[in-house]
Amino acid sequence: MSTDAPVAKPAAKTLIAGVGNIFLGDDGFGVEAVRRLGEHPLPDGVEVVDTGVRGVHLAYQMLDGYHTVLLVDAAARGSEPGTVHLLDATTPAPARPGATALDAHHMTPDAVLALLDTLSAGTGGRRPERVLVVGCEPADVTEGIGLSEPVDAAVDEAVRLILELVGADEPTPAAAPATPH
Repeated sequence: MSTDAPVAKPAAKTLIAGVGNIFLGDDGFGVEAVRRLGEHPLPDGVEVVDTGVRGVHLAYQMLDGYHTVLLVDAAARGSEPGTVHLLDATTPAPARPGATALDAHHMTPDAVLALLDTLSAGTGGRRPERVLVVGCEPADVTEGIGLSEPVDAAVDEAVRLILELVGADEPTPAAAPATPH
């Protein structure tokens, strides 16, 4: 065996997590986005999961040696409904005094990241080097199943953005049907 041959490095592990509650309208954006993302080939080392409302599980999973984590969720930021945002959450936010008790079924990405910081400090686990949030401005998060029209239309935009972020081939538009001569 020659030691002169280059050694291929394993692909950096990436986790894409769809977050949200499908029973609260547009809050199901992240779950639907990762469902549609599953229809596309992804590079080696990229894992896609529907975490739904399991924020505590997600925080623990983020300690499993991922280089990059993409959280996909509804994100109210004051824009028009259906606006897709890319947020960098790599740097831990400062702890807020008087933070509320942990509610495992109502964890926003902020709450997941705060728990991640606590878990990594307590377990010696390593926080991912890069954490991004692909968020969509919701129109309606009241009880009910299904996305509003502007948020449903934004899912494909979010999928394209995610594919670009992980270096996957972007989806190609469907070929036009052949016309008979």
